[in-house]
Amino acid sequence: MSILRFFDIILSLLALIILLPLLLLVSIFIKFTSNGPILFVQQRVGKNNIDFGLFKFRTMHVDAHKKGSLTVGGRDKRITKLGYYLRKFKIDELPQLVNVLKGEMSLVGPRPELRKYVNYYTSEQKKVLNVLPGITDYASIYFRNENELLGTSDKPEDFYIQHVMPEKIRLNFLFIHNRSLSNYFKIIWLTAQSIVRKHGHKPSLNQKDQKAINI
Repeated sequence: MSILRFFDIILSLLALIILLPLLLLVSIFIKFTSNGPILFVQQRVGKNNIDFGLFKFRTMHVDAHKKGSLTVGGRDKRITKLGYYLRKFKIDELPQLVNVLKGEMSLVGPRPELRKYVNYYTSEQKKVLNVLPGITDYASIYFRNENELLGTSDKPEDFYIQHVMPEKIRLNFLFIHNRSLSNYFKIIWLTAQSIVRKHGHKPSLNQKDQKAINI
């Protein structure tokens, strides 16, 4: 077992125990504020190009995902009133701690994509699939306000595929090529900072990392 996997297990298990009251409370609110299941399970592409079921708290109305894969703008009509706040503070991602315990994800790593978008990867970009996907990484921090960014485009899906996705992958490699315990904890800390700051997509990084992600 690697040191990063060790901390994945310890930290995710500890987080689930500590956050259990919050998880139960959110589950109750979801159940009583909109029709549908509490969790939304979506097929994503994981390590070695293998699909797995990614867990999220449901933030959209039932079958809303059939109207499009991307969430566009801050107030997408498909998102429930409660879902808006769950997304804003990244609470909807907490069930992925179970994915981490199962060994399908890490706390830190490239965000797992939908198969339809992975099909656009070049052979070089597919190297991000050599590691476990994660709940957060530099791309997640930088593109924290991705929904609003896509909302500025007339063709959000094309904009995502041609501009956002390649930049995300480039940022993915920033961690992949520097996988260390210090960077692992640094990204977790930067993610926490990004959630509580208004401009979460522009975290405080050292000069080397700022140059790498051009912020």
